[in-house]
Amino acid sequence: MNSVARWLAAAGMMLASAVHSSNAAELNTMNDVGTAIQACWTPPADAGTASVTLSFSFKRDGTLIGPPRPTAVKVEGDAKAKNSFVDAATTALQNCLPLTLSPKLAQGIAGKVFTLQFSSPK
Repeated sequence: MNSVARWLAAAGMMLASAVHSSNAAELNTMNDVGTAIQACWTPPADAGTASVTLSFSFKRDGTLIGPPRPTAVKVEGDAKAKNSFVDAATTALQNCLPLTLSPKLAQGIAGKVFTLQFSSPK
């Protein structure tokens, strides 16, 4: 019985995720894309003043072509603090996907490099 409950819970989460994606507003511009991704971003509580710029490319279906790549990291502290901040930004990006791209944007976006800065509050 316990495994059935877990299966139902997992199925419910997958269904909710699918419904969420299909109900997302259609994005028409790269500014819309940046705004949508930033809405998913919550910096780590102990980040101080930090930022990371991620570089990534989209497929036409609103998913990523490969993993995002940090291109600029400004985080005070040790390697663990830097990795934690980069991981938080990468997770925020992944949690926003797939994006719902307008047909025109989807046609022009595929394979182009997009960069976005994730910052903690000042």
